[in-house]
Order: sequence, then structure tokens, then C-alpha cells
Amino acid sequence: MIRLVSDSSTLYSIEQGRQLPCDITPLCVTINGQTYREYEQINAAEFLELIQAGYIPSSSQPSIGELIEVFERYPDDEILVISMADGLSGTYRSAEAARHHCCNPQRIHVWNSRTLCGPHRYLVEQAALLIRQGLAMDEILRRLDRLADTTRSFLLPQDFAFLKRGGRCTPAAAAMGGLLRLQPVMVQSEDGTRLEKLTVGRNFNSAVKAVLSDLSRHAGERRVQISISHAFAREQAEQIADKVRQQFPYADCVIYELSCVFITQGGPQCVAIQCIDL
Repeated sequence: MIRLVSDSSTLYSIEQGRQLPCDITPLCVTINGQTYREYEQINAAEFLELIQAGYIPSSSQPSIGELIEVFERYPDDEILVISMADGLSGTYRSAEAARHHCCNPQRIHVWNSRTLCGPHRYLVEQAALLIRQGLAMDEILRRLDRLADTTRSFLLPQDFAFLKRGGRCTPAAAAMGGLLRLQPVMVQSEDGTRLEKLTVGRNFNSAVKAVLSDLSRHAGERRVQISISHAFAREQAEQIADKVRQQFPYADCVIYELSCVFITQGGPQCVAIQCIDL
């Protein structure tokens, strides 16, 4: 039997993951001297209140010990771990380290999704479906690799201080974003390890237009899922979704609310626009 494990980069809680089924290990945030497992010990609204009170957050991946505990629940099964993009998080390396502390580590397959949030969630959902269909691990990994090659991710931040602290964008990009009173657009690098400046829009709407133009070139006429994930920017997310549905009538358009860890990295009011083939 194949067991599926991932983390809350999927925007799934532990309980939601059980429905797939998938064991979710929550990412963690530290703020005001306290560390919380997101979705389990703090929600985004409570977290935002602490940020607005002036506290500076940081984030971390699940501990190696927690991952070992999850792996040891299934001593006789193969385990597929779908991690958040290596480089944007330490979850991949933590899972690899935990794997080597377990009996029969060769039965545990740690796979770098090279993405996060919406596409990460979709990849986990597809893996769960393929497991239910009875496919072997090698075939599941081949199909996931093909899907991961089709992802494209953009971030429209409102406060570059969050990105700079977390090291998720290059120093030059952070400096430009902080100086300009325009709307920068960040894009995930080709190797998936960082965010880079793609362009700067005159305003939010022109930045969105640039992102959708890039997605049009990237996706062509293929069937895709376009996800819009936001940190307390529901109105802007809905406006983007309307534009996506007009420009990509063949796409599956979904909206998600970002979790505490991604608010830590992208800042309040940030919006992510992402694409993956269906």
C-alpha cells in the first residue's frame, strides 16, 4: 500500500488532508515569542491581529522528529512525500533527513514538487487519485513530474519587507519593490528555489494584465487550473478570477485563502496567481 504525506503548503489542515487521504504535517510560525502549528493552533485572522500589533513573524518547516513519527505509523507501506519547493522551504530536506532515520528508508520516496500553494495542492490531489487507482510508485512519480513541469507561479506583494526577511526574493528585487510606488510582479525562478522580479505595473490592474499575458503564452490552449491565493485580499482575488474566466474559458479557476506561513513570506494583502496543467 502507498501512503501519502505532505505539508500545509497545500493549504490543507490535518483534518482536510484525511479526506484524501493524506497525512498533513503543518508548517509553523513564530510570533510574539510563541510558535504555532498553522491551522491547528492559530488561524490567519488571529495571526494578522498579531502582525498589526507590531509583532514580526517568522516561519519554519515541520520538525524532523514529527516527520519520523508520521513515517513510523506505516512501517510496512511505501510512503510518498510531496514537499513544498526545495529552496523556498526546508521541508524537502527535513523529509529526506527524517527518511534516513527510519527503518527501510528505501520505501520512503521524498518528491520535490518545485511549487507551492495551489499547484502543490493539485499535485497532492492527483497523487491521492493515482494511489486510489492502484498505480505503482514509479508511474505515479512519472505523472507528477510531467505535471510539475507545467507550473507557473506569480506573486503580487504589497509589503516587500516580508519577502526580504524570509529570503524568498533576490536583494535587488526587494530593494526595487520597496522603493517604487508601483505594483511589482514576482515570478518563481525556473529552478523553483526563489522569487525574481518579472515586471513592474503602473498599478495593480496593469500588473494582473501582465501576469495573464504571460500565462496565455505559457499555457496556450491547454486545459489548466489557475489558482488565485490571497492574504485578506478577497475583493482583488475575485476581480482577478473574473478576468481569468473571461480570458481562459477552458481553465478551472479556483480561489484559496493563504495560510499563516505564506502571510509571513508574502505579507498581508499579497496575491498569488498560479497555473498547472490539468
